[in-house]
Amino acid sequence: MGRRIEFAASSWIVRQAPRELRAPALSVLMPLRNEERHLPEALASMARQTHEDWELIALDDGSTDATARILAQAAARDRRIRPFKNPGSGLVTALNFGLGRCASDLVARMDGDDISHPRRFEKQIAHLNRQPQTSLVACGFRHFPRPAITDGMLAYELWQNRILDTETVQRDLFVESPFVHPSVMYRKEAVLQVGGYRDMGWAEDYDLWLRLAGSGHRMEKLPECLFFWRDRAERLTRTAAHCSLDAFRACKAHHLKEGYLKGVRSVCLWGAGDEGKAWRKALEAEGIGVHRWIEVHPGRIGQRIAGARVESYETLRPGCGPLLLCIGTKGARQQVRDWTRERGILEGRDFICVT
Repeated sequence: MGRRIEFAASSWIVRQAPRELRAPALSVLMPLRNEERHLPEALASMARQTHEDWELIALDDGSTDATARILAQAAARDRRIRPFKNPGSGLVTALNFGLGRCASDLVARMDGDDISHPRRFEKQIAHLNRQPQTSLVACGFRHFPRPAITDGMLAYELWQNRILDTETVQRDLFVESPFVHPSVMYRKEAVLQVGGYRDMGWAEDYDLWLRLAGSGHRMEKLPECLFFWRDRAERLTRTAAHCSLDAFRACKAHHLKEGYLKGVRSVCLWGAGDEGKAWRKALEAEGIGVHRWIEVHPGRIGQRIAGARVESYETLRPGCGPLLLCIGTKGARQQVRDWTRERGILEGRDFICVT
């Protein structure tokens, strides 16, 4: 992924060089904790950017390794790098603290263990300049190191890299988070308008995308692979409770109640298996019940689950919503979309895919 940049050892000293009155074209927001192993590579990828008018707002969130020293030495070499100590604790606090110190209206996210393509900043800035109505633009990504990537993560990568235009983002918004957080660039004003980052017990980035979408902001993705996302066992998306499947369902249910299910007391769920039952619990936590189940499996039709009858998918008609599709079987989502399209059952009105 390119050569490493090594920094000589020194004590933690943040040298605040005199700054120009003009704000940079881009602020890069990077929260960090114990990233001494990979941070030099991340910083090297920033130094290689073809767009050079940027500042790095680097938030050291309680590191106990050499992260602070590496940042201090990098700042002494490059005045664009601005290290800070997070005065609070935790990722959300660091993100909001750093966002408040971003001088530019355009903010790119990046983590201390990832790599940006040399033209990433250039291309994302150009897109936002061409599309003033767009509030956020992500880009295609690739996991690395490649030999260690599981089939599940490869499938997620493939799905993500197909979600490009605003309409597709909106359609699949409740299937999964449509953006890799450190790959996005957004307008600071738009993020502040919806309240910045929040700690709600689920993924702070997904929560932000859902609030932006709910407020009518356009979000898109460049098709080029401009970001390389390091996969490792200790990554937050693998280990943190707020990134668990239950947490994601809770997040989705909360935002569905604010939008598609606003004012709705009960819904129909397509999928009476384990995923559907997990969704029933998530909806109940938001005060929404299930009055009907839809199934393809003939052995389940006619049963009752939590008092609601299981019926065949063939009973569905246009205007049957609100209906949530929560089938976890591979390929089922597209099959349902094809079947409903033929019968005039409209996605976004009659049903929404949540898995």
